[in-house]
Amino acid sequence: MLFPIAIEPGDETHCWGVTVPDLPGCFSAGDTMDDAMTSAREAIELHLEGLALDKDPIPVASAVSVHVANPEFAGYVWAVVDIDITRYLGKAEKINVTLPRLLIHQIDNYVATHPEHTSRSGFLADVAMEKLGARR
Repeated sequence: MLFPIAIEPGDETHCWGVTVPDLPGCFSAGDTMDDAMTSAREAIELHLEGLALDKDPIPVASAVSVHVANPEFAGYVWAVVDIDITRYLGKAEKINVTLPRLLIHQIDNYVATHPEHTSRSGFLADVAMEKLGARR
């Protein structure tokens, strides 16, 4: 899932600040913009781990365009951090799914030519999460 981050520019006496608008209470900072972005990834992962431990739902990330117009973030620089949220959704469970043979063949061919999908199960999970609004 691509989480937008709002980066507040730093200067000689202030760190670069990061806010993750889709994860209330998730903040980070760094001495440089690169440090701030690295810290943002760590902050997001820790925040999601906390939500998972509390069995709270993982919020769906919004598009950057949703937040850009917010006056609270005037003057901020925008970026996105790509987080694989599947590890925060709970333990994998094996299920029995019945699909038409041709569809299975098409899925397998697609997975074979698209390395972002590591398996048939991964592809089906990605499509399900996309349809449910929880993109990885």
